[in-house]
Amino acid sequence: MAALIAENFRFLSLFFKSKDVMIFNGLVALGTVGSEELFSVVAFNCPCSPARNYIYGLAAIGVPALALFLIGVIWNNHTWNLVAECHKRGTKNFSAAATFLLFGSIMGRASVAPITWSVISLLRGEAYICALSEFVKPSSLDKFPAEYGAEVLAKFPCRDVPANLTKFRDEVTRRLRYESQLFGWLLIGIVAVLIFLTKCLKHCCSPLSYRQEAYWAQYRSNEDKLFRRTAEVHSRILAAKNVKQFFGFVALDKEEKELVQEFPVEGVQPSPQWNAITGVYIYRENKGFPLYSRLHKWAKGVEGNGPTPEGHELLFLAS
Repeated sequence: MAALIAENFRFLSLFFKSKDVMIFNGLVALGTVGSEELFSVVAFNCPCSPARNYIYGLAAIGVPALALFLIGVIWNNHTWNLVAECHKRGTKNFSAAATFLLFGSIMGRASVAPITWSVISLLRGEAYICALSEFVKPSSLDKFPAEYGAEVLAKFPCRDVPANLTKFRDEVTRRLRYESQLFGWLLIGIVAVLIFLTKCLKHCCSPLSYRQEAYWAQYRSNEDKLFRRTAEVHSRILAAKNVKQFFGFVALDKEEKELVQEFPVEGVQPSPQWNAITGVYIYRENKGFPLYSRLHKWAKGVEGNGPTPEGHELLFLAS
């Protein structure tokens, strides 16, 4: 159990530290596969009862997928940037295309884990067999005894059937597993095509060259990393000053003393500055020069969020 917990924490650490979209999605998919395997071994237990099998089988596929989708939405920075944008500025500065791009980005990233869960569940076939075994028509089974009906078919996933029905159970299981895996492979194909078309559309509609887009991605990553690191140090120094003012002294370790001496903190940033660098950002240019983030825009002293006579708005969202 300790090893499993350690692995989960290691996965979460990689999950949050990953900056590349492909690595990020790959980690999500691998984590989902591991969780689905664990669920199948530990938690999945078909009731093998008419009317219950269907509900349980669909719930085993759909409910975890829904939970993973909601978690993906919650963990996406675009979600909270959108909330902040709507709260502070409304959506008056958003065009229909920008809104579509934003929601597409949120939904697409959040769909990685639930789609992976659904695909693995379908390829395994256990939940599908549990859900639909009772709906197999006895007439479709050659020489199936007439005295048996849906109640016996519902018990096929549990192998709790009379000896004379073993061959029918194997046939039903094989047939349903075939259908389940077929749907799983079709889902993989559809998702792959959609990803390909989305990537093509993104690069075709992008106002940036490939190299500038790569630079923008590096800038966002570095800005976020430096901002978080600086904010952590700033908040620690400010907290130390306030604690010292209250108690008359503050217990700092060697590293913290060096930070306090090296970086004097006089106060905190006013709320208007925080609001200016928080929210959804769409790539813009000002007098021909790119503005790569809200922080970059604030540092350059560019006012407003919409296009101006001196600025040019290009509808391209950060991925």
